[in-house]
Amino acid sequence: MNRTCFCVFSLFFLTTISLYAQVNHLANANKLPVHPRLLLVSGEEEGIKRTIAADKTWNSLHQAMLVTCDELVEKAPLERIKIGRRLLSVSREALRRIFYLSYAWRLTHQDKYLKRAERELLALSAFDDWNPTHFLDVAEMTMAVAIGYDWLYTDLSEPSRSAIKDAILKKGLEPSLDTKYNSWLKASHNWNQVCNAGMTYGALAIADDQPELAKTIVNRAIEAVVLPMNDYRPNGAYPEGYSYWGYGTSFNVMLVSALEKAYGTDFGLSKQPGFLQTAAYMENMTGPSGNAFNYSDSGLSGELQPAMFWFAQKQNNPSLLWVERGRLMSTDPKRHTGERLLPAIMLWSNGIGMSAIPEPKATVWTGEGKNPVALMRTSWSDPAAIFVGLKAGSPSVNHAHMDVGSFVMEADGVRWAMDFGMQNYESLESKGVDLWNSKQDSQRWQIFRYNNFTHNTLTVNNQLQRVTGKASIISSSANPSFLNAQTDLSDVYKDALAKAVRGVAIIDKAYVVVRDELETLSTETTVRWTMLTPASVNLLGGNKAELTKDGKKLILEVVEPAGVTLKTWSTDPPHDYDAANPGTIRVGFDINLPASSKTALTVRLLPEKAVDNPQTSIQPLANWPR
Repeated sequence: MNRTCFCVFSLFFLTTISLYAQVNHLANANKLPVHPRLLLVSGEEEGIKRTIAADKTWNSLHQAMLVTCDELVEKAPLERIKIGRRLLSVSREALRRIFYLSYAWRLTHQDKYLKRAERELLALSAFDDWNPTHFLDVAEMTMAVAIGYDWLYTDLSEPSRSAIKDAILKKGLEPSLDTKYNSWLKASHNWNQVCNAGMTYGALAIADDQPELAKTIVNRAIEAVVLPMNDYRPNGAYPEGYSYWGYGTSFNVMLVSALEKAYGTDFGLSKQPGFLQTAAYMENMTGPSGNAFNYSDSGLSGELQPAMFWFAQKQNNPSLLWVERGRLMSTDPKRHTGERLLPAIMLWSNGIGMSAIPEPKATVWTGEGKNPVALMRTSWSDPAAIFVGLKAGSPSVNHAHMDVGSFVMEADGVRWAMDFGMQNYESLESKGVDLWNSKQDSQRWQIFRYNNFTHNTLTVNNQLQRVTGKASIISSSANPSFLNAQTDLSDVYKDALAKAVRGVAIIDKAYVVVRDELETLSTETTVRWTMLTPASVNLLGGNKAELTKDGKKLILEVVEPAGVTLKTWSTDPPHDYDAANPGTIRVGFDINLPASSKTALTVRLLPEKAVDNPQTSIQPLANWPR
């Protein structure tokens, strides 16, 4: 490098440092331990071995990870192959491979795992770059290579250490200092959490050789990650939903856990309001079927969440692990080995045995914040229990859909009222869809799965929900005979309705009621009530429909207003960019409401065993228990 280029780079580097190292959080921190220092210091493997020996479930999971590593030994290293604008699938697989192989080496010291990990690390380090234009790719790749470098440090050859260290610096940390690539520092969503975690791992891994840069990166992360952590306020509801909790929150925990291990403190991050409480949110987001309440850009399938063990240990509350216990005990452990952060579960388990995890006591959980949610169930241990999730919030939130007021409902092990969740981003981006523009008239809201026409909510005058509207959970009750929650949707339907309040209740632990109380403006108004279902729908005439799935039945009955006729609508995709939706249908009704009127829409969802029970009259929302 000539003198001029060196000076320009130095000026850029120093300017960047001055921007981000405004507070020296590390001034009084402990001196960094020697390698390995990320998550698991030397000697702590013995605690994991004791956990494995004491509980057959943990042993089975450990063995499944070793089998996975044995399979990786025969696989070729990854190649730099992008899908669209992303290298992310490669980065994620890199993290999975390196984390697993490094774990296997530290727990068994079988040479095959060390050699295979070193081979992968060198291949990744030889990539031209780690795709800084989509910085999540860099973040996950940097974390992967950092874990391998740190955990295998004393056993890697000197040439390998040099090549890997240089890649972390040049392809991970230095691009994060470039303003072309680091807008995530000001993001209040998962990008901030993931990217700061990845950069911190890289910085800690090579801190011996780059001490000042490492301090800069770590100080910057401690400052910047507080921004998305503010979104856990006031009590833990994660605004981006289930799947992105599994992403953003898990990497946030990876960051906090690494800081704790390296410095003996997390610099107050775990004390951010709502952060520790988010574990209760996540636990309650899974229904008895094992499926998630998949609002916004989320998948349906519930997944094992290693970070929940960190939260349970922090709060000394093993009941937070009830859902994870079920997944570990009832699922073939091999099914969990697609989770790239899975080895962390062994670090965070704190030696807890499955028999020491008790059933939670609370059957209702509500959370406010950007996307408020209410979650209720009749039992944690009965697979046939009734489960309801009610979503409030706003379409303006990151990754949100026009699903304000939507709900999901399970009974008898069947998800009767469902949500499509997300569509694969590349399938939309590759066809030129303007996916990330969330303005009211943007193409995002023409995507079939994303607008209110296909969610279990109301559509007024055939219009979209207001992107800038916001709904709160205005009341809830854990009364065992009348579990319920209410949300005021008026702001979402502003200029279309004078008032709209929705209440959802589980009555007598037997059936569900959805009640909407509406007030119209000075014009006649058309309202559509919709429920998306994977069941077969048999219209019984007028106000009743019979839904059947997996040998189970449910009756959907419109109690009021009188004279409503139920109908169904197809879920065939209207555009060539929309995903197919086989095996689903929408059921509901349309109603014309007079100008300046008040109307209640009351719908019962009756599982088979509740159909013949005497039905109590449904009171106005103002009379519901609170």
